[in-house]
Amino acid sequence: MTSILARRLDALADWRRALDRAVEQFAAFLGDHELRDTAAGAKIDALRQRLASDRLVLAFVAEFSRGKSELINAIFFADAGRRVLPATPGRTTMCPVELSWDAEQPSAVSLLPIDTRLRAVSLAELRERPDLWRHIELPEAAARSADALAEALAEVKRTTQVTKEEAQQLGFWSDEHPDDNPPVSADGRVEVPAWRHALINYPHPLLKRGLVVIDTPGLNAIGAEPELTLGMLPSAHATVFILGADTGVTKSDLEIWREHLDGRALERFVVLNKIDTLADPLSSRDDVEQQVRRQCAVVGQTLAVPPERVFPLSARDALAARVAGDDAALQASRLPALEEALSAQLMPQRSAVIGRIATDGMEGLRLHAARRLNDQRRQLTEQLLELRGLRGKSGGKVKLMLERAQADSAEFERCTVRLSALKAVHARQLKLVLALLSSDRVRDEVALMRKTSDASWFKLGSRKAFVALCERLREMMAQSTQRVAEIEQMLTGTFKQLNAEYGFALAVAAMPSMERYERDLALIESSYTKYLGAANAWRLSEPGFLDHFMRMLVSKLRVVFENAAGDIEMWSRSTTAQVESQLRDRRKGFKRRRESLERIQGAAGELERRITDVQAQDDRLALWLTKVDELAAALTALAAAPPADADRAPQLSLVRPKRAQAAIAAEAASGSA
Repeated sequence: MTSILARRLDALADWRRALDRAVEQFAAFLGDHELRDTAAGAKIDALRQRLASDRLVLAFVAEFSRGKSELINAIFFADAGRRVLPATPGRTTMCPVELSWDAEQPSAVSLLPIDTRLRAVSLAELRERPDLWRHIELPEAAARSADALAEALAEVKRTTQVTKEEAQQLGFWSDEHPDDNPPVSADGRVEVPAWRHALINYPHPLLKRGLVVIDTPGLNAIGAEPELTLGMLPSAHATVFILGADTGVTKSDLEIWREHLDGRALERFVVLNKIDTLADPLSSRDDVEQQVRRQCAVVGQTLAVPPERVFPLSARDALAARVAGDDAALQASRLPALEEALSAQLMPQRSAVIGRIATDGMEGLRLHAARRLNDQRRQLTEQLLELRGLRGKSGGKVKLMLERAQADSAEFERCTVRLSALKAVHARQLKLVLALLSSDRVRDEVALMRKTSDASWFKLGSRKAFVALCERLREMMAQSTQRVAEIEQMLTGTFKQLNAEYGFALAVAAMPSMERYERDLALIESSYTKYLGAANAWRLSEPGFLDHFMRMLVSKLRVVFENAAGDIEMWSRSTTAQVESQLRDRRKGFKRRRESLERIQGAAGELERRITDVQAQDDRLALWLTKVDELAAALTALAAAPPADADRAPQLSLVRPKRAQAAIAAEAASGSA
């Protein structure tokens, strides 16, 4: 019994693969017709990588014993016929669990020991250190995979006993906040999770289709791992916050909400789980229903969320119903309402992002190929005019034409001096831009923040220092955008002169937008500023915690700035690579022109044959240009028509040009309306 969310994820993944096949077909066409140069190849690889790496991240957040793992089992893993994630009473998920699939890695459960927190190394860096993780490989046999996965995942429940001093160093004990401390055993030792993080690489069908599920532990573990709070949760496309119907919003629930989830709007969903516990043999069904409604109203009012964002359900009943194939019991569990809400928001959102990636990438490829083809056609047209002008001319005239062709070729070669100068100036300006976005510059800015923070008493100046850091980072991003604009202006002016003087067809591609990275910076700023408030000042003063915090901050900022630098470098390469490709095309054109005149000079009947050959080449290029537009229009139409219904498969075949143009026009009309 497959959920609607699973069906829509399937449809989205099929549609994304159809887009990738369309890009692959376009790439094959360019390769078969010698149009795939270095710049086009880089664009194709980047586009296919972005389509393949798109992920849908869904985070489940709750205090202990709210039924969070059971809800994940019911939504995603009921087809296994058993519980996959441990969901027994009491504390089960003791560390953050990330479920995904990477075909390049073996199927395994990877567990990071809790003592790695003492290294003051971020999780992003530790992901590159497989030697520090414990790996539990999963068998290949499909019949055993669910049982093996469930057995391996039982490891996330494991705890270990440490002293109070060790618990404090690990971030699980604070004398200033005794209510948040874990229980102490009779011998004075403290129980803490054995693992810091768990990565589950499992070939589940939904995970193969790009879903990433994050299962978080309770409040104490969330607060002790800032990377979870500041990295994974804010980057999730949707967050499901689970409460118990029998408890409502407890103090610790409210603390999780206010510290880690409040302020996020449409992506928040609240689940009131365990409504089956409200069943009372002494109360009527209507009385129980009214109690559920009252509890939902109180929850919505307490958390300040719309009533339609609160979903009462029973994850346990839903899992049992799915395993048994009982549709009536599944509807009674009320889980389908949550799945419908999740899919109704997430699928259009991801479809819009993927469609925009495909459309923008294909338009850049189409323009690149069209410019090369049009430049080659222009050269052939000039050659045709020249050849037709030779009809009835003497051999002396042909000789003069040959000398003129050689002189034109020599004149054209003088442009290489200007191109070399342009290349040198462009490289110098690009180096200045990349220096602004370099990892070294980011580390220097964070080090300055660290120095300012250390100078403040009890780290109370960390928030102010971080705000100043963000202001400097925004200024760096703004300066890089301004300098890229100056490079674009220089290239535009130079290309215009080269086109006029030497017959090039050079055009500057649209400069990359930094809006995406500015939004990423704003998200980091909002998350970290909140974390650096007075409520967490005691954590920052703990030994080694600020070191870990700074490493994690550098890691997050490096990703933003390195990606921004990568976009600018790709733009620069694609813009300047066309110079080399057109230079080669023009040299080939001059060579063919000379060879044609030489053959005509040596044979009287060669002229008409050569005119026929050149005309055939031009006709062939015209067909190629039409095919380029046709393939691009087909992909654009496909990108503009994502799967709208979970039960309807996406159209995988490429449409013809007229149909594609009609679909594009209809989409544009509906958008403007």
